[in-house]
Amino acid sequence: MIEVYTDGACKGNPGPGGWGWVVPDGPWASGAEAESTNQRMELMAVLDALRSLPGRVEVVSDSTYVVNCFRDRWWEGWLTRGWKNSKKEPVANRDLWEPLIDLYREREQELSFRWVKGHDGDEWNDIADRLAVEASNSQQARRGSGRPADLGPADDPRAAAATPATPGPDGRYGPTWRPQGRTVVVLGLQPPGLGGYDENDTTRDVRRRLTEIVEAKHAVDPDLVVLTGLRLGAETLGAEAAVAAGVPYVAVLPYPDPDAKWPAGSRRRFSELVEGAVAVVQLERRAPESAQRAGQAMDRRNGWLRQVADEALFVWDGAERRVGEVVKRFEADMPDDVWIVSP
Repeated sequence: MIEVYTDGACKGNPGPGGWGWVVPDGPWASGAEAESTNQRMELMAVLDALRSLPGRVEVVSDSTYVVNCFRDRWWEGWLTRGWKNSKKEPVANRDLWEPLIDLYREREQELSFRWVKGHDGDEWNDIADRLAVEASNSQQARRGSGRPADLGPADDPRAAAATPATPGPDGRYGPTWRPQGRTVVVLGLQPPGLGGYDENDTTRDVRRRLTEIVEAKHAVDPDLVVLTGLRLGAETLGAEAAVAAGVPYVAVLPYPDPDAKWPAGSRRRFSELVEGAVAVVQLERRAPESAQRAGQAMDRRNGWLRQVADEALFVWDGAERRVGEVVKRFEADMPDDVWIVSP
């Protein structure tokens, strides 16, 4: 069996993109697209590799977007629904998925897919990444055989993420730190949308269902980590669900003391959950001076979470507008990896 490592890189969304693939000590290739996304480049790498390599091939990728499609057979649902995803929306990047899935169906007995953690010391995954970054920077295609020469650096954001960061004097990490493992973020409704600030039947039911989901995901991905901002409502329930499921969680705070104006009981619970986190990330050094700046800080926090999380769980009734806007942004960045839990 031929083992091929694939990767994609993109500067912006959209922006100049590049892709690369390499067979250890065998053929390799790279290519570019002027206006692209990271997901398109991941797909292009796989498509070109499989078009170039005959016989039995195992694709080794650090993209869950690629691997999970075939591992979980997403593509069968897309075809059944006429190229609509589970939310009945058009499948993103169909122009690349369609020929890739056609090729897979023709060669299904020959092809397999394996996920590998990016920038985790795998030599050939790093080489595929460097091919993709080089193509993204140069916007030039290359092909060859043997170990590629004259490679540039690895993808900067992901390389930085793989480097262990040092916490500050307060023990908190900054925005360059990334958790290890597969990450799922829990977001959604605040207390008014969950029946109020006190414990009630709705919050108990949501916590139970979140716990069941986290347990099921942990069974599939033993290195699962829950990300939570610990805002009152869904985010707090997400942390509590992680505790109940025995899964580690990371507290992601937009700025210092986001609980400063909360009631005393809520502040105590916030402090307990911060203490229970395996890590605390604080994205900004100073608290905002106005409600407007606080909202902007929350938007930046959500942007950080979209970059870091592999999946998102939203507690949402389908009606609350502000949560719906956040859902749309996450769905744009991680198609088929956003899940809705109705209260």
